[in-house]
Amino acid sequence: MSARADLKDLRRHRVPAWWSDAKLGIFVHWTPASVAGFAPIDSHIGDLLAAGDPEALAENPYTEWYENSLRFPNSSASRYHRETYGLMPYAELADLYREGLNSWDPDDWARTFAATGARYVVLVTKHHDGFCLWPSSVTNPNRSGWHTGRDVVGELSEAVRAAGMRFGVYYSGGLDWTFDDRPIGNLGSMLAAIPRGSYPDYAAAQVRELIERYRPSVLWNDIAWPAPGKDLWPLLAEYYRAVPDGVVNDRWMPWSPVMAAARNDLVSRGADAINARATRSKGGLIPPKPPFFDVQTPEYVVFDDVRRTPWECVRGMDQSFGYNRMSGPEQFLTDDELLDMAADIASKGGNLLLNVGPRGEDAAIPDEQRARLDTLARWAGHGPGSAMSGSRPWVRPSGEGVVGDGSRVPLRYWAADRHVDVAVLGPLEGSLLVDDVEATPTTSVTDAASGEQLEWNATDEGVRVEIGGPADRPVLRLTDVVARPS
Repeated sequence: MSARADLKDLRRHRVPAWWSDAKLGIFVHWTPASVAGFAPIDSHIGDLLAAGDPEALAENPYTEWYENSLRFPNSSASRYHRETYGLMPYAELADLYREGLNSWDPDDWARTFAATGARYVVLVTKHHDGFCLWPSSVTNPNRSGWHTGRDVVGELSEAVRAAGMRFGVYYSGGLDWTFDDRPIGNLGSMLAAIPRGSYPDYAAAQVRELIERYRPSVLWNDIAWPAPGKDLWPLLAEYYRAVPDGVVNDRWMPWSPVMAAARNDLVSRGADAINARATRSKGGLIPPKPPFFDVQTPEYVVFDDVRRTPWECVRGMDQSFGYNRMSGPEQFLTDDELLDMAADIASKGGNLLLNVGPRGEDAAIPDEQRARLDTLARWAGHGPGSAMSGSRPWVRPSGEGVVGDGSRVPLRYWAADRHVDVAVLGPLEGSLLVDDVEATPTTSVTDAASGEQLEWNATDEGVRVEIGGPADRPVLRLTDVVARPS
């Protein structure tokens, strides 16, 4: 079959209902860099990419990029490493990481993730440092034994599935620093660092191994794919044959000579300038669309409105995916910001793929992150936000409600079956006028979490609901209402 025919066949695939219903997933970044757990906290990835600085990524706020940051002698990470580890090479962090695995309890992780209401978990199985979290039978020709002995991928997949969630794998196809270790300071140098030679076959063999061993419900690539489309499309077709209801993300841009041209300084600077303009205009990192994908994955960016294309917002609880011991309270999402973001994304038909970055030295989920997972558990696990699951966008994603005292509060809407759910982004007491809806003869209003009937009355301005005592971020379920003209 030709590459064009393969691509045409792939495009018949549809995003499965389980993924569209999920609304919440958990991402896990847990690499040898998690042992150092360091990145600067005064930078933001969107700002760095928009800056156009050829060495911007030397100050990358993502700790999982620690090894790359060490290649810039004057970077914050290099200074930290010298002060903390002296001349110890990055590769020796893997020994400390393996020791930390002795404390790891995958079942505890899975229970914690399931309690939040998450429907799927995506584990980073190999990040850009090339370290594999499973005992791969595919030999790395450049760094022997660069993997765990314990089958982290297998153990977590079993625990996650036993807890009632889907399991997915992340694989860094676009970068592997054991094959190409040039310093990456900007997009141009990133494209130039996509390995060629023996690497495309190595990466394809590892992805096939992951598919065969673990049957992941999500196949999440990063950066790009190191082989052209004629080699990639059969690989993705194999995945769908193994996992017919699987999901592929949008970071599978196949290799082309344009990427190789980025090794030319002039081309590299041009690519970086184009990327800087695009990042500024989009407000953050939104990957370019490859010829085939299932879902978009904007990074630390939430789209402004409902999209036709399925999407998930990918972000950490602070400014990093991997664990950053430097992050303080001001770097983390507040509880209110987290819940409001989850509701906002659901109202636009997206999923939130929220990252957890465990510590490398003891495999523990840090307290600051557990506290936010507990917040999600109270709101989205079995609380008001649990109504998000299985929903679809309503005729409009947002509005404002009028509180009894005349103040206004932001609202987010989603729909399921005969219901329109109204998420209130703030505390509420007394009554709330929802002026985007009209009642019908069979309208009813309940608390979405408890099912308790609430008093309400139809007015010329909409539906007024009596809340009673104080409630923080409730979700109201309005059954058999219609949209008022805007």
